[in-house]
Amino acid sequence: QLADLVAGPDAYRDLPNLIEAVSGTGQKAINVQLSVEETYADIIPVRKEGTHAAFVTIMRGCDNACAFCIVPYTRGRERSRDPASIEYEVRLLSEQGVKEVTLLGQNVNSYSYSAQDGGATTDFLAQLTAGTDDGRVAETGGAAVAEVPALAVGGTSFSGYAAGFSSRYAPAPRREGSMQFAALLDRVAAVDPEMRVRFTSPHPKDFPDAVLEVIRNRPNVCACLHMPAQSGSTTTLDRMARGYTREAYLNLIARVKEIIPGCAITTDIIAGFCGETEEEHADTVSLMKRVGYEQAFMFAYSERAGTSAARKLVDDVPEDVKLRRLSEVIDAFRTTAGERQKAEVGRVHLCLVSGTSKKNPRELTGATDTSKWAIFADDPVGIYGGGEAEASMGGAETEKGLASPRAGEYVAVLITGCTTGSLFGRCLGRTTLSAFQAMHGGAWVEAEVGPSAGVEAEVGAGGALAVGAAR
Repeated sequence: QLADLVAGPDAYRDLPNLIEAVSGTGQKAINVQLSVEETYADIIPVRKEGTHAAFVTIMRGCDNACAFCIVPYTRGRERSRDPASIEYEVRLLSEQGVKEVTLLGQNVNSYSYSAQDGGATTDFLAQLTAGTDDGRVAETGGAAVAEVPALAVGGTSFSGYAAGFSSRYAPAPRREGSMQFAALLDRVAAVDPEMRVRFTSPHPKDFPDAVLEVIRNRPNVCACLHMPAQSGSTTTLDRMARGYTREAYLNLIARVKEIIPGCAITTDIIAGFCGETEEEHADTVSLMKRVGYEQAFMFAYSERAGTSAARKLVDDVPEDVKLRRLSEVIDAFRTTAGERQKAEVGRVHLCLVSGTSKKNPRELTGATDTSKWAIFADDPVGIYGGGEAEASMGGAETEKGLASPRAGEYVAVLITGCTTGSLFGRCLGRTTLSAFQAMHGGAWVEAEVGPSAGVEAEVGAGGALAVGAAR
C-alpha cells in the first residue's frame, strides 16, 4: 500500500469528499480527472507575512502539444482565469507591501478570457470577502483594503501570433473578442507602479508586438523575457512540433531587441532530441552564440511516456552522444554569458533587495530588472540621488538619514565585479522604482568614465551617469 488517497491538480475542491471517503473505512479514493473550466479564481493562496515577492496564477493548461512535452496530458486544456480576480489579488498583494509579482501559467502569454468562459464581469472576490455585492472590501485579515473597481471583460480583436509562428489549432475563434495577455499585463502593471511584474512560462509564438509594447511602455514590467527555443535547427523544430523555424525565432529576437533595447533574453534547450544529426546540433550551438542568452536551462532529451514523441518517434541518439552535445551547448552558452556578465561592470542597476546573503551575513542580495543577482555589503546608506557621490559608506553610519537596506526595498547598485552567475557591487543608496526611472529613463545606466579609468577610480571621482540602453 502506497497511498490511501490520490488527488490530481484539478481535484482540490474535492479533497474534503476524498478524505471523508477514506477516513476510518479502509477504502481508497482517487480523483485525477482534468477539468476544462477549473482555474481556482476564487481561492487566494495563504502567504507568509512580510513576503515581498509573490506568484499569481492567471491560466492553467497548455494546448501546444509539443512532441516532447507531457504538460498537456497532466495539466489539461488551456483555460484562463477571470481578469477581475487577478487584478483583485494583485491589488491585495500591493496593499500587503509586496514589491514583485510573477504571473504564472503553463503557457502564460496565451492568456485569453471572454465572458463566455466564466461569465463574471464584476470583481466577485471583493463581493465574497465583504459579503456584499457592491465591489467594496471593508477588511481582509485585519488589514484595510481600498475599494477595488470592477475590471471590464471587454476584449480586443486577435492580431495574430508573432510573425512566422503557428499552432496546431486555429487561434482566432478562441481569442477574437477576448481579453488577451497584452491587455491583462497592462492592467496588472497599472495596479502599482512600484511593484515589479514578471511572467513565466511563455511560448515564443505569443509575443506579438502588442505584448512587447506593453513591456516597453510600462517601466515596472521587467525587461527580461524567457524565449524557449528548444533547438536551433528548423528540421528538429519541425519534429518537435514547435510551430516555427530557426529564421522566425531569430526574427522575433531581433524584434524584441528593436522594441525593447537592452532586454535580457533567456531560453530552454533540449540536446539530442529524436533523430537529431550533428548538423542539427551544430545549428543549436550556433544559435546559442548568436543570440547571447543571459540564462539558459539546458537538458539532454529524456523520453516521457504518453507524449507524441514517445508514440511516433524513436529516441535514437545514444546517451553518450546526448551528454557530449549537451556539454557543447553549455560551453557555447557560458562563453557568451560570461561576456555579457563582464559588460555589466561599471553599470548601475536598480535592484530589489531580497535579504541577507546565504554565504555572508554581512552582505545583501538583490535582483536586477533583468533577473540577475547582485551581492553588496550590508552598510547604511542614504537616499540615492543619481550619482556615485550620493553613496554613503564606511564611517558615515552616524550621519542623519542613513539606514541599512531592507528586504523589499529598491536600491541603486554600482556593479564592480562578476562571476558567471552573480554580480558584485556597491550600494549607492535607497530609492524607488519610479524615482530611478525618472532619473535615468530605465532600470540600469552606464557609468560615464574615461577609457583608462577603473571602477574604483570612477567611484572616487563621483562621475556623472549617462543613460544606457535600458529600455
